[in-house]
Amino acid sequence: MASETPVCWIMQPVHPVAGVLLAEAGIDVHQGAQAPAAPARVRALVSRNAPVDASLMDRLPELAVVAKHGAGIDAIDMAAADARGIVVVATPGANAQSVAEHALMLMLAVAKRLVAADKAMRADDFAFKFRSDFRELQGLTLGIVGLGDSGRRLARMAGLGLGMRVVAHSPSVPDAVFAEWGVTRLSLAELLACADVVSLHVPARPDNARMFGAAAFAAMKPGAILVNTARGSLVDETALAEALSSGRLGGAGLDVFAPEPPLPGNPLLVLDNVVLSPHAAGSTGAALERMARAVAEQVIDVLAGRRPAHLANPATWDRRQTKE
Repeated sequence: MASETPVCWIMQPVHPVAGVLLAEAGIDVHQGAQAPAAPARVRALVSRNAPVDASLMDRLPELAVVAKHGAGIDAIDMAAADARGIVVVATPGANAQSVAEHALMLMLAVAKRLVAADKAMRADDFAFKFRSDFRELQGLTLGIVGLGDSGRRLARMAGLGLGMRVVAHSPSVPDAVFAEWGVTRLSLAELLACADVVSLHVPARPDNARMFGAAAFAAMKPGAILVNTARGSLVDETALAEALSSGRLGGAGLDVFAPEPPLPGNPLLVLDNVVLSPHAAGSTGAALERMARAVAEQVIDVLAGRRPAHLANPATWDRRQTKE
C-alpha cells in the first residue's frame, strides 16, 4: 500500500481547483458517488453533505482524512472517525460571506414579498401592491442566533447597510467580539421577545435539535420573520408551518430543511409567506472555490504529515502523530 499512489475520493461535485491542487501534489483523484475500484488506495475522502458513517469508513481500510467541504460536520460520524484514527477537517469561514449575503437576501425577500410580487406580475396582477404589506427594515431589530463568521458578517451588513439594531445570542463568543461588531448581547429569551427578524447561524448539535419549535415561535414578536441558513434540524418544520399559517409569524426565509430535500407534502412548500432555496447559501462561485481549495490543501497537509489548518478532532491528530 505504501508504494501505491494515494487516492482522494471526492464524493460530490466541487470546484475544479481541488483536483488540480491534489494532482500537483501527486494524489490521484476519484470523483463521483461510486466508490473507487481499489478502495484500499483511498487515503482521503471529500464530502459536501453526503453522510460519512462507520460502514463507509470500514470499506476504506487506509482512510486517513475526511475533509468536509463546508463548516458543518453533522453528517460525519465523529465517534467512528475517532475510534479509527481518522482525521476530520472542515472549511469554517470559507463560505461565510456568501451565507451572510444569502441570509440578508432571504430577509429582504420576505419583508418585500418579492416572490409573491414576481408571481403577481407574471399573472398580470399589477394591483397586487394594494393588497400586500411590504415592510421597511430600517430601525427594526435583527436577532442573530450564533455570532460566528456568517452571523458577524450579517450583523455588519444589516447594521451599517440597513440601519437595523442588531442583537445576538451566542454564549461562547466573548464580549469583545460583540463590541467589535457592534452587536448587543442578549439571552435567547430576550432576543426572541424583541427581534423583528431572527436569523439562525449555529451548527447542528444533539442539544439544539428543534430548538425553534412551538415554544420559541410563541415567544417571538407577533409578525416576526425567521431566517434559517444554518441547519434544518434547528427548526420544527410542522410548528413553523402552523405559526406561519396562523399569522403568529409574518414570514420565513429558509435555505435548509430536515430532511433534505423536503418531503412531498411539506406545508412550507405551499405557503406564500415563505421564501425557499435549496441549501444554496454557500454555493456562490467564489465560496465554492475557497472551500475546494481549503479541503485540497488540508488533505495534502494530512497525507504529508503536516498539521492541517482546521481540525475538527485535534486529539485524534495528536494520537496519530504520537504513533507515527
